[in-house]
Amino acid sequence: MVELAKWRERFADLGVGVAAMSYDPVAVLAAFHAEQALGYPLLRDEDTRHFGAYGVLNPQYQPGHSAYGIPLPGVLLIGPDGEVLAKFAEPDYRDRPDLAVVLETVAARLEDREAGR
Repeated sequence: MVELAKWRERFADLGVGVAAMSYDPVAVLAAFHAEQALGYPLLRDEDTRHFGAYGVLNPQYQPGHSAYGIPLPGVLLIGPDGEVLAKFAEPDYRDRPDLAVVLETVAARLEDREAGR
């Protein structure tokens, strides 16, 4: 999330807003947001509804496990109509998508949409 804050303006230059989502409690997210001064919103996925719908819920943890609800680390590009235009999800919690590759892909997908492809 901190790394994404460093890239936020590059995405904004493309007309793309940035937000992050976690399963953490609202109080934890608020404290982290204030401490890190991220410059973008943090959202809470209550009951893992969104992580499951977008296919990024970590399958390593099943309901009842203390870590259930953790998503795969990743990035989703969601169009204004709710369509997922690109998904980057890493199977290992220690890895994160390369934001340079994400930015290039976002620019290409936006160009495709503008061209009607």
